Amino acid sequence: MDGLNASEQRELQTRMEKKQMKEFMTMYSKLVQRCFDDCVDDFTTKTLHSREEGCVMRCVDKHLKGSERLGQRFQEQNAAMMQSGQLPGR
Repeated sequence: MDGLNASEQRELQTRMEKKQMKEFMTMYSKLVQRCFDDCVDDFTTKTLHSREEGCVMRCVDKHLKGSERLGQRFQEQNAAMMQSGQLPGR
């Protein structure tokens, strides 16, 4: 971003934010669909049964914790590579 003027930097930042939001919404939609498919099986009422609700809560918690753990590992690997002088993708 060093070679860009202020207007170009703002444009790039805006595009990056939009891409991040789109990726977040895609991940969120997939999580909702997966937990719904795995946990909800009774469509005779408008509300979730306690078993279904518990399953959904565990499913979401499991995936969020896994995503958090993956992010931590990625940061650790990136820091180790930077410290050793290796650049990602080379």
